[in-house]
Amino acid sequence: MGSPKFVLYMTIFVVAWISANLILAGISEKAAWDPYPFILLNLAFSTQASYSAPLIMLAQNRQDARDRVVAEQDRIRAERNLADTEYLAREIAGLRLALQDVATRDFVRSELRDMLEDLRAEIAADAANASAHEDETESDHESDEALRPLEDGHTGQ
Repeated sequence: MGSPKFVLYMTIFVVAWISANLILAGISEKAAWDPYPFILLNLAFSTQASYSAPLIMLAQNRQDARDRVVAEQDRIRAERNLADTEYLAREIAGLRLALQDVATRDFVRSELRDMLEDLRAEIAADAANASAHEDETESDHESDEALRPLEDGHTGQ
């Protein structure tokens, strides 16, 4: 009853009602079915109002019920969002605590650099030992060859 279309139709109806009664009253007082104070039109408006009021109240009650349902759903959704947010906050806090015990990328890189330097030093030391050992075994072979007995059993000296 409160739609713009209804208001437009009701305005057209009232203007037509009043115009028709005024024109007919100008012709003859008996021809107008609702002369000037428009008592019949007033009675129609009163009847419409008496039916409209309870309908409007029912519509408001239905809207209140819908609003309550929507508010309850919003409250439940807000509680769920709050619980999810608290859970995520706890998880993030746990991850932060766990990350304090985990090696960072820079720490791992520095440890790997130190290990690489140690390995290079060991390889260099092993290479030096190997070349010294080769020199030693070479000289041993030369001295062994010098002291090796000849075919007849003498050392050659």
